[in-house]
Amino acid sequence: MTVLDLSAYLGQIAVGFATANILIGLMIFGRYSPVRYWPHRRFDIFLIHRWTGYGTLGFTLLHPLPLLLNTNPHFRVLDIAFPVWSPQQPLENTIGAAGLYLLVVIVVTSLYRIELGRHLWKLLHYLTYPAAAALFIHGLLTNPNLNEQPVDYLDGGKIFVEICMVIIVCASAWRVHYGRKKRLAKRVRALGQEALGD
Repeated sequence: MTVLDLSAYLGQIAVGFATANILIGLMIFGRYSPVRYWPHRRFDIFLIHRWTGYGTLGFTLLHPLPLLLNTNPHFRVLDIAFPVWSPQQPLENTIGAAGLYLLVVIVVTSLYRIELGRHLWKLLHYLTYPAAAALFIHGLLTNPNLNEQPVDYLDGGKIFVEICMVIIVCASAWRVHYGRKKRLAKRVRALGQEALGD
């Protein structure tokens, strides 16, 4: 296994954790209850959401570090921290770095959510979507071999990222649809109660 392979695998693990984290977050947002619904057992879904978030951040932080050991092209710490100057794929790497920096903001503000207040924390937590988009775009556009060849979108790693992205898009669309349906049902009930009251 080369350092480029290691970097690619760490990135794919980060994408997997991000996908799980967003799916669990959508379930929490939709008031999912593991007791009422499957698996009909009590467990702390918030704890799982928190740890998948930590996993996403941890593997995203680890993902570029093996590049420091690569000889051709050679990456410096500055190239990883501010990829605008990286020797290969600066735009793609900058998009990935933007996703990482957004993840740091999300995790840190989540640790201080009580101090920040629910409203501000919730607004900042929506940064999860642009962070995930940046991670997925970075994962799709980068060439893991760091050569001038075109990206192979049928490569196993790319297919994994594509599948994760489709899952998130579909789950988010379902959540928006479900939320609208729920709000409409609530309005209909309120109108029905008003009519009964008159």
